[in-house]
Amino acid sequence: MSVHMAVLDQHFTLPKIRKVAANSPVLWLQRGWTDLWAHPGPSLVYGLLVTLMGALVLSLAINNPYLFTTSITGFLLLAPLGAAGIYELTSEREEGRPTSFVQSIRDLLANMGQLAFLGLALAMVAIAWERFSAILFAIFYGGQDVSLSGYLSSLIGEFLPFTIVWSLAGFLLAFLVFGLTAISIPMLADREVDSVTAMMCSLRATSENRVVMIQWAALIVLLTAVGFITVIGLIVIFPLLGHSTWYAYKDLVE
Repeated sequence: MSVHMAVLDQHFTLPKIRKVAANSPVLWLQRGWTDLWAHPGPSLVYGLLVTLMGALVLSLAINNPYLFTTSITGFLLLAPLGAAGIYELTSEREEGRPTSFVQSIRDLLANMGQLAFLGLALAMVAIAWERFSAILFAIFYGGQDVSLSGYLSSLIGEFLPFTIVWSLAGFLLAFLVFGLTAISIPMLADREVDSVTAMMCSLRATSENRVVMIQWAALIVLLTAVGFITVIGLIVIFPLLGHSTWYAYKDLVE
């Protein structure tokens, strides 16, 4: 179904969105990889911090099956905020300023108001998703005491209906959140705009480059999954995706 985005112009002054080539996601990753190793120290610090935080959340949820899977989804919802400092690193480098972890934090704090608003919105979405998952789990599992291993092994067996409903709901939520945050956070790091305008710009860029952005979203999910499986790989993959997203934003927005 066609999505008409012109109505946004009645309420927001948005920059022009470019149409990008089909191979853009691969180019973004290549440029992100180069940028990562231009200042590996501070970039990998962000990767390490996010990896430790993710590991902590998963360790706290490991004895609660629905919380374990929900926390993974919640990580994907909130992870874009963790990359905000990485965008500041790239912005500093493009402006010819010295790059460092401390300086990126300072630049991040300078625009904390709009980022906090966006973070609050994402946190509310994550909380709503956790409550929805809890209700859905209770409905399908009927109060059964299920271990994590039993839960995971039955996802495509006895509890296939739960898996289908939960996955469909998660996909729709992730699609919406991706549309709103695909380029909004790097835009906040780069320009003097409010978070609502940045999210509307992100939604428009995603809508006008649907096929490319679906490919980009799939790459993000795939690489994040590799990061979760290997754990230590997330230390590199997270900043790689952060730097690559910056170049996605630069290509998509004039």
